[in-house]
Amino acid sequence: MFFMLSLCRWKIPASFKVLIGLFFCRLPSASLCAQESSPDSARRPASQGQPETTPFGSPNFGLDQAMKKIDDLLWYQKMGDIAEIDKCEYGGLPSAHVKNKTAPGAMNPLLIHAYTFIPKNLDRTKKQPLIVFVHQGVHASLDTSIDAHLVRELVEQGYTVVATDYRGSTGYGRALYEDIDYGGREVDDVYMGMQWMLERYSFLDAKRVGIVGWSHGGMITLMNIFAHPKDYAVAYAGVPVSDLVARMGYEPEAYRELYSAPYHLGESVHDDIEEYRKRSPVNHVKELDTPLLVHTNTNDEDVNYLEVEHLIQAFKAEGKKFDYKVYENAPGGHYFNRMDTPLALQSRHEIYLFLAKYLHPDSPAK
Repeated sequence: MFFMLSLCRWKIPASFKVLIGLFFCRLPSASLCAQESSPDSARRPASQGQPETTPFGSPNFGLDQAMKKIDDLLWYQKMGDIAEIDKCEYGGLPSAHVKNKTAPGAMNPLLIHAYTFIPKNLDRTKKQPLIVFVHQGVHASLDTSIDAHLVRELVEQGYTVVATDYRGSTGYGRALYEDIDYGGREVDDVYMGMQWMLERYSFLDAKRVGIVGWSHGGMITLMNIFAHPKDYAVAYAGVPVSDLVARMGYEPEAYRELYSAPYHLGESVHDDIEEYRKRSPVNHVKELDTPLLVHTNTNDEDVNYLEVEHLIQAFKAEGKKFDYKVYENAPGGHYFNRMDTPLALQSRHEIYLFLAKYLHPDSPAK
């Protein structure tokens, strides 16, 4: 049993939302320009509010926290008509980067933030399924600009959703940003968020828990079902980061330097290849024992197809049963099935049908 601290908040009257938004909109424009000129801005669609992968430079943490508070309010605007929304904190594992473990408070649980979305029309007199939604991006967070329509579609089907801003996420200052533990305790943060949710809401069915994620979120999804195969009824991994060793081979030097930073993995893949292998899903495929659907796209500009191809080949070599689909040059590249094109909608429909086979929500996709 892990330490649990719950501090729920953000039930904010509508009248205050406008005032808070106006307050933060008065931030100096120079700060905004500094954020927008991040070297990785060219790597993501212009419509997206934050990078899919880690920025090549440290963010403006003050601005980042302010923008996060504004985005938190937007969840109520985009989801408030169909969902009861909350944002809470729970205790995760201590920081993985503590040097003096005997210092006062050094081994205290790290406070982890999570969003919860419960359908307003949900019948709580019977057991209901839960979806664990894992946000994309190494240093990113749950974001209305790229996640709200996905969460909404899940809630409309009758799913309760929990989405954890695991350690390393943006919007909470430098400390949490540099507490990143790639493929390690960030995976535990998501798992513990699921456990916290089940303990908090008695109407949720522990035997009907699904987990979904794209990109880095897909990686965390895979690592969760490998570590806890009996705790998830089904999983979906979209364009998942799968092989860190291969990834370091095709990414530029500036990207590789992020992973060798002292607060990150601390070594380059050249100097500690086993550490990178340990944190790569492709090296844990023998642990698969959960129904799984994987999607990939051959023209993915972020998670190169070769990574997911390697994952698929590894599953097959282990004789594992799983479902997958390779999209050939689908428009949108890395975001191909998170957009609103006919192909994206069809692809997500396939995802929802797959999830419903195991989770049986009240209003499943037809």
